[in-house]
Amino acid sequence: MSGKSKNMSQHQPLFCTAGRLRSGVVLLLWVWGTVFHGSAAWALDNGLALTPPMGWNSWNKFGCDVNEPLLESVADAMATNGMRDAGYQYVIIDDCWQVGRDASGNIIGDPQRFPSGIKALADYIHSRGLKFGIYSCAGTNTCAGRPGGLFHEEQDAKTYAAWGVDYLKYDWCNHANETGEQAYSRMHDALLRSGRPMVFSICEWGQNKPWLWGATVGNLWRTTGDIYDCWDCTEKWSSGWLHNLDSQAGLAAYAGPGHWNDPDMLEVGNGGMTDMEYKAHFSLWCIIAAPLIAGNDVRDMRPAIKKILTNKELIAVDQDPLGEQGVRVRKNGDAEVWAKRLADGSRAVVLFNRGTAPAEISVAWEDLGYPGHLKAAVRDLWTERKLGKFKNKFGATIAPHDVLVVNVMP
Repeated sequence: MSGKSKNMSQHQPLFCTAGRLRSGVVLLLWVWGTVFHGSAAWALDNGLALTPPMGWNSWNKFGCDVNEPLLESVADAMATNGMRDAGYQYVIIDDCWQVGRDASGNIIGDPQRFPSGIKALADYIHSRGLKFGIYSCAGTNTCAGRPGGLFHEEQDAKTYAAWGVDYLKYDWCNHANETGEQAYSRMHDALLRSGRPMVFSICEWGQNKPWLWGATVGNLWRTTGDIYDCWDCTEKWSSGWLHNLDSQAGLAAYAGPGHWNDPDMLEVGNGGMTDMEYKAHFSLWCIIAAPLIAGNDVRDMRPAIKKILTNKELIAVDQDPLGEQGVRVRKNGDAEVWAKRLADGSRAVVLFNRGTAPAEISVAWEDLGYPGHLKAAVRDLWTERKLGKFKNKFGATIAPHDVLVVNVMP
C-alpha cells in the first residue's frame, strides 16, 4: 500500500507470469566498468512484461475508495489524454474491491461499488484499448482485511481468467507459515493452469529476497516496503522514494526481459513533492528499469505532471528492449551519476543532485565503459535537444533535488 490508510499494512502492485522458464534459454547481459556486474539473467518464456509493465493503480490516490465509475473514468482518461499512447497499458484495481465468498468459495466483488460486476468492468477497460489488472493476497485476508487468496489459488485463478484479468498483484499480508517462494509458486502454477496469460506481480516487500527466486515465479517482484509521497521520509509501513531507490543497490543483475525488480509505484502528481522532485523520481525509475505504474488522479492532471508521465524519451529509456537495469556509477556526497546501457550501444545518464545547494556534476566516459578519447554526442532527454559533442566527459550545474538526463552516443 501507499498513500492512504497506512495502518493497513503494505501492499503494492505485482504481476504474474503464466509461463515457465525454457531451460537452456539464457539472456546474457554484458555490462561494463567495475560497477556493472556481468551476469546471466533467465527470461521467462511467456511473452509477457518483456519490458517493465506500465499502467495505473488505484491505491496511492484512492486507497479503499474504489468503485465502478472511478475505474471506468480512469480508463476513459488514459485512452484520451495521451497515457495509453505513451505506453501505459494496465488499469489495476487494488485492494477493497472484494467483500466475501459465496457458498462455493468463489470470490465476490462488492455489489454496491461494482453493480455491473468485475467482468463487465474488465470488458469496459478492454473496450478502451487497455488491459485490466486486479489485486489479491497470499494470505487469509488482504492488507485491508478483505478475503485473501490462501487455499483458494486454483479457484481464484480460474475466476480471474473468466473475468478477463490481464495482471495480478499479489500481496503478503496475513500469510501462512511458509516461504514467499512457496506461496507465490502456488499461485503462479494456478495462473498457468487457468489458460489465460496474466502478468504476475509478486508483492512481498522484499522480505524473502524475491530477486533470488522470482524470475521463475513472477514477472516482477517488490524489492522494498511501500513508497510514500515524499522526498526522504520514513513512515510506519513506507518511506520516501529515495529510500526505495537506494534499496536497489546490488539488484541489477537479477532484472531483465520478463522479470523485473519493482521499487514500488510512482507517486508523481500526488502533491507531496515539487514538480522538480517528481521529475527526479520519474527519471530514476526510468534509469533503473522500474515498472511505471502511475498512482495519481489521471483524470485531472496539471500539464506539468502530464508532461513528466508521458515524456517519450524517458519512457523509451525505461522500455529499452535490452532490459538492463541502470546503476549508480559515481557518487560524491549528494552528487550522483546513474547510467544505463541501451540496445543501440548508447548510454542513458542521470546527473542527480540529492542535496540542498546547486552542484557541479560530471560523468567521465570511462564511467560508461567508453575510452576517454572518444567524442560522443550528448542529448538532453527532458528538453529533447542536442547539447553538442564532447570528449572525455560531460558535466553541468544541477539545481537542488533536480536531475539532468542525457543520452551519450559515441
